[in-house]
Amino acid sequence: MTTTTTGGARRGATAPPGPAAKARRDRHGTRGSTRTFWLFAGPFLTGLLLFVYVPVGWSFYLSLFQAQNTVTPTKFVGLDNYADILTEGPFTDSLWTFTLFALIVVPLTYVLALALALLVHRIRVARAFFRSVFFIPTACSYVVASMVWKLSIFNGVRFGLANTVLGWFGIEPIAWIGTVSPPWYWMVLVTVRLWLQLGFYMILFLAALQQIPKELYEAAWTDGARPGWQTFRHITLPQLRTTSVAVVLLLLIAAYQAFDEFYNLLPNTPYARPPLVYLYYTALGQGQDFGHGSAGALVLSALITMVTLLQGRIFGFGKADS
Repeated sequence: MTTTTTGGARRGATAPPGPAAKARRDRHGTRGSTRTFWLFAGPFLTGLLLFVYVPVGWSFYLSLFQAQNTVTPTKFVGLDNYADILTEGPFTDSLWTFTLFALIVVPLTYVLALALALLVHRIRVARAFFRSVFFIPTACSYVVASMVWKLSIFNGVRFGLANTVLGWFGIEPIAWIGTVSPPWYWMVLVTVRLWLQLGFYMILFLAALQQIPKELYEAAWTDGARPGWQTFRHITLPQLRTTSVAVVLLLLIAAYQAFDEFYNLLPNTPYARPPLVYLYYTALGQGQDFGHGSAGALVLSALITMVTLLQGRIFGFGKADS
């Protein structure tokens, strides 16, 4: 037998929560979400603030002062440091070095990485093995690879690997790093960079190739398209547009940031200094000119940002494919 109250409701039944209870529950849920956000994002944001934004702000402050052998300058010079480095001199020469380096490395890396990706994609046997073999150099240190290239492969004596191969054809040994005319040192710089980064960009292209629907190729073959260059030009390459833009952008930024191979292969040589090597010797060399070094670093950052935005604008990076 059920006992009822005057209103006919069952004794002990729970009344639905009112607006005040719902509001309290929503506030508790919001506070819990906020705590969870700061728990996970807090360390990252703290590191970003301490190790990125604070140094950038301090660099901008130093770039406005005459700061030699000190990081607490007192003589304000305004934009004079920027004017000095942008006039014809070592910094502008380093930008030309980067331009030449990028004109050689970026197209070569793009073509070779895409070619390797196409080959590995078409292999039916031991695909994982070849993918790993080409990707392993990516894990190698730039410093270690530069030393191997300098001391073993292109060491300039007749016992070096490159000169040994040339000796088989009766060619005299070449001082690869010490020869300026012709500039054989570019062979050393370009080959070590290609060996180190080809595998990474091959993986990017390989991932994009695996996302292309097979139905597109089947439809093209039905319409009379021939396998090979025709399907690559009209199907494969357009489908790789987004990945291609990303690869070229990453290659340009990496070329701007070239340091290890130049510093280890060509130490104390003024004829091949990219921007980061020049800024290293400016800020941490004998003069320790932090004012001009900071100004150059900010100019270089601005150039990378402008190149990134310009390329994204031209190629529509980030937009949905039509």
